[in-house]
Amino acid sequence: MNTACAICGNTEGNRLLEAREMMFGLRDVFTYLECAGCGCVQLTGPPPDPARYYPEDYYAYAGRGAGRLDGLKTRLKSHRARARLRGGDLLGALLLRLLGSTPQLEWLAWMGLDFDSAILDVGCGAGDLLRELRRDGFRNLMGIDPYVAADLDLGGGLRVHRRGLDAHEDTHDLVMLHHSLEHMPDQRTVFGHLGRLVRPGGWLLIRIPVTDSVAWREYGADWVQLDAPRHLFLHSRKSLDRLAAAAGFRRRRLLHDSTGFQFWGSEQYRQDVPLRDPRTGLSRPDPALFDRGRLAEFERRARAANDAGEGDQAVFFYQRVDD
Repeated sequence: MNTACAICGNTEGNRLLEAREMMFGLRDVFTYLECAGCGCVQLTGPPPDPARYYPEDYYAYAGRGAGRLDGLKTRLKSHRARARLRGGDLLGALLLRLLGSTPQLEWLAWMGLDFDSAILDVGCGAGDLLRELRRDGFRNLMGIDPYVAADLDLGGGLRVHRRGLDAHEDTHDLVMLHHSLEHMPDQRTVFGHLGRLVRPGGWLLIRIPVTDSVAWREYGADWVQLDAPRHLFLHSRKSLDRLAAAAGFRRRRLLHDSTGFQFWGSEQYRQDVPLRDPRTGLSRPDPALFDRGRLAEFERRARAANDAGEGDQAVFFYQRVDD
C-alpha cells in the first residue's frame, strides 16, 4: 500500500485508519491515510464497485423537480437580490430587512458579482442551487455533473450538462464546487482544469468538509463527514491552499458554516446507527438517542466551532491571480 500523501508527497509520520460505510449502513471497511505534512485525509484505494455506494436515491441527484421560474415568489426574490447586489430597490430593501438575505447572495455580493456574471456549478447534481440563483435573477448560469443520467433542462434557459471538468471548455467569472470536490479523484488534475475554466481575476468558491475541525479530532473514523468511501479527499486549509496556489489561485476569504450535524451524525456512527436508519433522515437524528436539549447543545457547539475557525465544513473563496 502506498503511504505517500497524494497532495504533498509526504511519507513521514502519516497514519492509517479504518472507516466504515455508514450512510446506508453497509458497514464495508475502507482505509484512509492522514498526512502528517499537510493534514489531508485521503482514501488509499477506490472501492471495486463505486456505483454500489451511489444508489438511485442518493440525495445529490434527487432534486426537487423543475419548479417554476416565474410567479410572485420569484419576483419578490429578485427584488431582494437586486437590493443586496445593487441597492436602490425599496421593496427589496424591505424584504431584506424582514426576511434577511441568503448565504449565496452574501457570497456573490462579497465577490462583486452581478446578474450577468457567468457562473458554473460543478458537481451540481439536480441543480437545486442553480434553480434558486435563477429565481434570484441571475441569468448566466450553468451546471455540469458527470453522474446525472442525462442533460437536464430546468427551464428559463438553465441547463445541467452531463459532463466532467475535462470536457468543459467555457470560461466563467465564478466556478463553484459545493460538496463535490471531496468526491473527485486526482485532485491536482481537477485544479488544473479549474485554473483553465476561471477567467483572470475571477473566482473559485469551494465548500467542503475540513479536517481542521473539532469533529475530526473528536470522532476520527466515526466523523460523519468522512463518509467512506464516497469522500476521497478531506482537506485541511493547508492542503487545499497548496493545490489552489499551484493552479494560480490565492485565498481571499474563509468562512465556516458547520451545523450540529457534525456532532449528532458522528454520535450515531459511534453507536453503530446509520444515517439512513429507518428512524432517521439526512436532517433528522435518531429520536431514541438525542432529546431536544442535547440537539440544541450540538447546535451551540457548532456555532462556537465556526466562530473559532474549527467547524467541520467551510467555504473557501479563491481568486485567480496572475503573478
